[in-house]
Amino acid sequence: MEQPRYGNLFQPEIKELIDNKEFALLKEVFGEWQAPDLAELIADLPEDHQPIIFRLLPRPLMSDVFEHLDLATKKKLLTGLGKSEIAHILNEMSPDVRTQMLEELPSGLVKQMLELLSAEEMKIAQDLLGYPENSIGRLMTPDYIAVKESMTVARVLAHIRKKGKDSETLNMIYVVDEKGALLDDISIRQVLLAPPGKRVESLMDHTFVSLKTTDDQESAVLTFRKYHLYAIPVVDAEGILIGIVTIDDVLHVAEQETTEDIHKMGGMEALEGPYLHAPLFRLARKRATWLVALFLGEMMTATAMGYYEVEIARAVVLALFVPLIISSGGNSGSQASTLVIRAMAIGELRLRDWWRVFIREIGSGLILGAVLAVIGFLRIAIWQQAFHLYGAHWVLVGMVVAFTLVGVVLWGSLMGSMLPFILKRLGADPATSSAPFVATLVDVSGILIYFNIAYLILRGIIL
Repeated sequence: MEQPRYGNLFQPEIKELIDNKEFALLKEVFGEWQAPDLAELIADLPEDHQPIIFRLLPRPLMSDVFEHLDLATKKKLLTGLGKSEIAHILNEMSPDVRTQMLEELPSGLVKQMLELLSAEEMKIAQDLLGYPENSIGRLMTPDYIAVKESMTVARVLAHIRKKGKDSETLNMIYVVDEKGALLDDISIRQVLLAPPGKRVESLMDHTFVSLKTTDDQESAVLTFRKYHLYAIPVVDAEGILIGIVTIDDVLHVAEQETTEDIHKMGGMEALEGPYLHAPLFRLARKRATWLVALFLGEMMTATAMGYYEVEIARAVVLALFVPLIISSGGNSGSQASTLVIRAMAIGELRLRDWWRVFIREIGSGLILGAVLAVIGFLRIAIWQQAFHLYGAHWVLVGMVVAFTLVGVVLWGSLMGSMLPFILKRLGADPATSSAPFVATLVDVSGILIYFNIAYLILRGIIL
């Protein structure tokens, strides 16, 4: 069978082979597949078929495939496999990937998993799990190549041949002193191109980037993006090299952080796992909290409109444009908050940049408000000429709508752009100023702006 790009392309054929118990053929076929394809296939199969397929994999391939599975599928497999199979998988897994999995499992199951590890791997796992949650310490792996500055290139290459199989990456070689303190990093390219008798110290430039074990994982994402690296060494408070973080781990963190921000910006709590694997009650609970808060916030809009009940009764025409006004302000605020939150997330904006954003949003708000104001006034003029809907004072009504649109769009842009800065200054996640939250706040203030402008222009005429 030809190797597919994606495992589920051949799911019907695989299912047929399983039903016909063609296990020998399946085992032969899977030996030619890539680990990501096999992981995708297993995740797409019915739960009762997953352990069957997994057991047919070549033993050296088991841990690689297991690492590519999502957490929900891993949990199901762990309950369906024997202790010897689980022990083999856990001991062969990359320490960083294993740590990420263990920290998501229930404590009781984690204890059982740790008991299946060898003494050496158990110590590594306990050390990594001992670091604070979401810290670099939990993300790093202790599998790397370290050399002394006094070693020759020939000796370094011999050391790589001996220890390189267990290393997470061979792109970078790390130079340490007798105490294990990080002195420098050199690329494998430098080593391969240098004469065999040349010493490591002659290849060093003493310029390197490192992370601390207690640094937040998000800092690794920004560091990788800034320096375009494939691996970054991790040191403790005394500068001792104790691990490395690789780009694949950082991409996983970046995906998690982006997903969390998108969920918050959508007006809900972040999900911990895939949407389809989230229990229905938990999914509803994640959405209900913000939904109720936003609903209560929108009730303030009704309260604000009730305050202007007399004005609405005198000029019913004003009520026609309330949805237009509040949606325009909410939309501009949502746009601004989304732009600022994303710029903060990728390091384009810092707290000190708030005033620059403030100035830019004043300009943007005025331009956008003016565009909508012209469109709004033209819409009223055209409808008045065609259907005579707005009475003898339609020009004044059009002016009210136009000036209000400028005001609410400007206000929405400023509020949407400044809230993320305020939240970050208070130590909260800027993504909490989600688009629905901003829109709700602008809705209430938009009503106040609208009817106050209407009172100023139409006082003594309609009001």
